[in-house]
Amino acid sequence: MSAIPTVSFHTLGCKLNFAETSTIARTLVSNGFRKVDFNIGADFVVINTCSVTENADRECRSIVRKALSYNPESFVAVIGCYAQLKPEEIASIEGVDVVLGANEKFNIQQFLNRGKKVRAEVHSCNIDDVENFIGSYSIGDRTRTFLKIQDGCDYTCSYCTIPLARGMSRSDSMENVIRIAKEIAASGVKEIVLTGVNTGDYGNVEGKPAGNGSFLDLIRELDEVEGIERFRISSIEPNLLSDEIIEFVASSNKFVPHFHIPLQSGDDKILGLMRRRYRSGLYVQRIAKIRELMPDACIGADVITGFPGEDDESFKKTYSFLNGLDVSYLHVFTYSERENTHAAEMKDVVPVSVRKERNRMLRILSEKKLNAFYRSQQGKTLPVLFEADSKSGMMHGFSANYVKVSHPYNAQLINQILPVKLGEFSDEGHSLYGMISEEILSETF
Repeated sequence: MSAIPTVSFHTLGCKLNFAETSTIARTLVSNGFRKVDFNIGADFVVINTCSVTENADRECRSIVRKALSYNPESFVAVIGCYAQLKPEEIASIEGVDVVLGANEKFNIQQFLNRGKKVRAEVHSCNIDDVENFIGSYSIGDRTRTFLKIQDGCDYTCSYCTIPLARGMSRSDSMENVIRIAKEIAASGVKEIVLTGVNTGDYGNVEGKPAGNGSFLDLIRELDEVEGIERFRISSIEPNLLSDEIIEFVASSNKFVPHFHIPLQSGDDKILGLMRRRYRSGLYVQRIAKIRELMPDACIGADVITGFPGEDDESFKKTYSFLNGLDVSYLHVFTYSERENTHAAEMKDVVPVSVRKERNRMLRILSEKKLNAFYRSQQGKTLPVLFEADSKSGMMHGFSANYVKVSHPYNAQLINQILPVKLGEFSDEGHSLYGMISEEILSETF
């Protein structure tokens, strides 16, 4: 082992996981560890897992094998949703040394001072005992920061294991969120992405206000934080996205016109079987309200293909619904059975081959919608926040309404927000070439 122990991280899944990994990394570094890249072969490897799909479970095994290929003596700790749901399954993976559940992962240091194990130790509490909120945010990895404001979920969607993995809905205090936002601003970060399991449920416990202020109250306060130029809402349920929230974002100088609103199905019968808390009519109303106030807003939707009971007619309804809906892109998921969920026991199971074909069809539709949205933005001049990536001499950034923009690499542009004229599609696709005037460049640098 190195004189100063090294630690590396690999994160699977959502923005919330990235926020938590970053927080755990900062804690370990402040306590004497040195963070290194995953492929270095660190003394300690922390794998933060997801369990939204069956693929995420299998991917965990692959990541463990890869970590040990870099250093067979690495001490491997597995944390996250998969670790909470199936700790014994992870413990059986060759090379894993410790498995930490939802409460234990933030105390990870006390489990990293021991040698390799013949069989992994498991430290995991009952999910009903998970009540504390641990604030987290990512920083140092990119120009945007993911700020966790809420955790857990009180919803009982029939296909979802997240409540089993993360527990009841709980939120950070408004005072602490504002304090962290100011801390992030002081570091020079320009954009904060608000994230959580059920972000719009901020301030509620078991469906009732907890005296912590609502999500609308929170974003009004965040809008006053100096130094942050952009706030982005990562995802929000349609039943929680009120007209008041939409109106506030439309009038705000900092909250950007980008909404990601889970749909899951365009057929009300399937939404009922999923135990979703809205129907397609409400979703249409939300999209119409956004378009009325923010015509150029980027709107994304989640959709699941092949849920039990989704016959050909149900899928046609979903496809037709989405085809006629003014959204900008789709995140398409193929339904997979999850243990201990109501949906896993349902009849009328859709063959996997049919699920995948429907997924393919919706991904093609998503591509068409994204291209149409990008074409609608060509020729406009929009403020773009440039990131630090570099590929084939090009760098990228995002407009406020989430158009990905390509520009020849220039280190001076990193973490700058500059007006950029949007041109043609780049060779790589999924981005538009951006042009910055010489006048703007000379004034900026």
